[in-house]
Amino acid sequence: MTAATALDLTEGDLFGPDNLPYGVFTPTSAGDTAQPRIGVRFGDHVLDAGACARQCDSPHTELLSAPLLNPLLAAGRTTWQAVRGELRRWLTDPAYRETVARHLLPLSEVTLRMPFEVADYVDFYASEHHASNVGRIFRPDSAPLTPNWKHLPIGYHGRAGTVVASGTPVVRPRGQRRPPAEETPTYGPSARLDIEAEVGFVVGTPSRLAEPVGLGGFREHVFGVCLLNDWSARDIQAWEYVPLGPFLGKSFLTSVSPWITPVEALDAARVAPPARDFTPLPYLDDSAERGHEPGAFDIRITVTLNGEVLSEPPFASLYWTAAQQLAHMTVNGASLRTGDLYASGTVSGPEPHQLGSLLEVTAGKGPFLQDGDTVTLSAWAPGPNGARIGLGEVTGQIEPAR
Repeated sequence: MTAATALDLTEGDLFGPDNLPYGVFTPTSAGDTAQPRIGVRFGDHVLDAGACARQCDSPHTELLSAPLLNPLLAAGRTTWQAVRGELRRWLTDPAYRETVARHLLPLSEVTLRMPFEVADYVDFYASEHHASNVGRIFRPDSAPLTPNWKHLPIGYHGRAGTVVASGTPVVRPRGQRRPPAEETPTYGPSARLDIEAEVGFVVGTPSRLAEPVGLGGFREHVFGVCLLNDWSARDIQAWEYVPLGPFLGKSFLTSVSPWITPVEALDAARVAPPARDFTPLPYLDDSAERGHEPGAFDIRITVTLNGEVLSEPPFASLYWTAAQQLAHMTVNGASLRTGDLYASGTVSGPEPHQLGSLLEVTAGKGPFLQDGDTVTLSAWAPGPNGARIGLGEVTGQIEPAR
């Protein structure tokens, strides 16, 4: 396929002009010392956005020539919209066809990098089905959900430094674990390594300290969406999580897709969230009567283990939306920084084929991940006029403990 014909996508391509996710790449032929470049995925090619911007004399050339997405993230929504409009014009207007064709590279000839520098990482626990399933496994003699669960989005602060791009090896973590029949803990490699199928949200525009971001601020502050696998060592987690929650059982690695889909690309995928059992407090009340747009996203996730479909979790089933998570994360006055990443928590639906972790799939009994196993998350969402929007895959292969 020539670069020119690469602009002629087949019908139904998940990465067409209604999508245009951003990433960072280097040409494989240039080796590891090459300067990373911002790329935009179009079909099975990558547009070198900075090079194309220079040739098209774009006012956003400097932003698109950066080695990471962070300067673009920080530029704000007005700029995001302008850049997206330019990219769409370059890739669809015949007047730019010859110019654009010179800056398209096949995916097979590039190495994808971590697309942005993570400032802070927060992981939520927003799926009622997942939280209930885990509650029954970890606390069989108690109510599945804690009393606060349906009144606020529960979350914890994770490790930004161990968020990595898809394809990074998943080294089995070591730590303390206590088998149920034992009185004292042991130390060694996790024997219950698991996945968590999640969706991540990337913050662009920062906020001021002590100034909460309301529900209406979601579009102004959140740049885009990615798939995320928050790998979990369930044996380490079960021993450590009382009373302060997740720590070493989660912090060893979190994998994200190399492609960040702009929030605006998912407008056609917006749907109403599930019915709530309690009216949320005003700062979380996202009802249509209060003038809020539908806050859920109809994202269909597929989890494969060693090439076989394991589950198909539905993101639209989450009890708490991304806008509510953002509002709760800042209601105490905590500030946002460019590059902040927050995740939905494991996505699970009500059906057996919709579970987002092996903990749930096996009812806590295992088997869990073995050395050499490969897990891939992929997803699509409805786009305009019946199209589909693809989210970039996130893959990891398990390596033995070191």
